[in-house]
Amino acid sequence: MTPLETVNAFIQALENRNVDAAVALVSDNCEYDNVPMGKVFGPEAISSMLKPMIEGCSEVAWPVHREAATGNYVFNERTDKFHMPFGWLEMPVTGVWEVVDGKITLWRDYFDLQTYMKQLPTTK
Repeated sequence: MTPLETVNAFIQALENRNVDAAVALVSDNCEYDNVPMGKVFGPEAISSMLKPMIEGCSEVAWPVHREAATGNYVFNERTDKFHMPFGWLEMPVTGVWEVVDGKITLWRDYFDLQTYMKQLPTTK
């Protein structure tokens, strides 16, 4: 697969709510930098970040609005949508990816944390 195909397969796996299939596409030392929230490294740490969010959803959709690839790098602009028990949570996201030998070695997502926080239900 090309780097773009690898990234799109990763996104498709998450849309199918299959974290294990997605994480199978990352390298052993992959850096996942969820920019406003921090970095984790490697498949196990990435899985531990993704599973609670993805498994708590009845539906996941990450439509990609724009994408570009050059060499090992992929850039995309997308909306990450999660159907949670309280309703839809939607985030505009820009992703930066590096793929080497068919494995994602870097996944960096940029989004506004306040946009995320404002969509969470409030507890009183």
